Amino acid sequence: MKRRDFLRISLLGGAAATILPINLSAKGSGKSGFTLWQIPSQVDTIGNSYVFQTDKGRLVVMDGGMNEEAPFLRGFLSALGCEVEAWFISHPHNDHMGALTEILKKPGDLKIKKIYHSRFSESLIDREEPYNIYAREFYAELDKLDPTVTEVIDLKEPGLELKIDGMNLKILGVTNEELAYTNPYNNSSMIIRVWDRAKSIVFLGDAGIECGDKVLNSAYRNDLDCDYLQMAHHGQQGCSEDFYKTIKFRACLWPTPTWVWNNDAGGGINTAHLKTFDTRRWMDEIGITEHHVSCLEGLYRLD
Repeated sequence: MKRRDFLRISLLGGAAATILPINLSAKGSGKSGFTLWQIPSQVDTIGNSYVFQTDKGRLVVMDGGMNEEAPFLRGFLSALGCEVEAWFISHPHNDHMGALTEILKKPGDLKIKKIYHSRFSESLIDREEPYNIYAREFYAELDKLDPTVTEVIDLKEPGLELKIDGMNLKILGVTNEELAYTNPYNNSSMIIRVWDRAKSIVFLGDAGIECGDKVLNSAYRNDLDCDYLQMAHHGQQGCSEDFYKTIKFRACLWPTPTWVWNNDAGGGINTAHLKTFDTRRWMDEIGITEHHVSCLEGLYRLD
């Protein structure tokens, strides 16, 4: 999703690629069931990309970022073994599944065993133009896959629990057709809890107010409490203030480019219409002091 498009959609309801040093050496924590990398945007645009490696060496990907970021992501995964055990797509905005779409077109040596998503209906796909084009392109690539090579799992209901070596996952939210009246794609973000014996993380994708509140008021309420929380919609105009101030967490993961972090569309810091500074203020009021912001920190590793 280009900057101008994100600014437009946010109001309604690229730089050159950066080469970053990659630390792939294991630290050998006896309690850790997985290592997480938060991958910053390679084109200074909106994107969501997380890679996990389990304690047994298997790879899991969350989203993956923009189409243009596919070469970097492919190289990152190749350095870790070139085989992905499970790939989760929160929703079919191209800044979340664009890289996977490109990889599926030309997989090369990269092998993907399972892809988990929550498929949109035809009517929901068409609720957002021009993003319906990218969504249909993504689904077309999924439909071409040989199920004996890559299994595609379409999640219709929350509650699925998985264990991949020392890494545990639980799906807390899936597509919400009934919320399509507002912020349709974002409000159908999958919400996913990931944990091991040492840490827990909740990934909100681009969850909007209604999406977040639905899980907050569901049987999965307690699963939202965690150590690390991925900030919804890159930290602005995502979940509600009440959502953030109700659940318990101690650190924030911000998949956020510089212009969103600074709310700067070219006129200076905090002069645009984005709501990043509101979310930052809420975090101050909660007392959160640990922030991992992709545009500030670069590649962040959590063991």
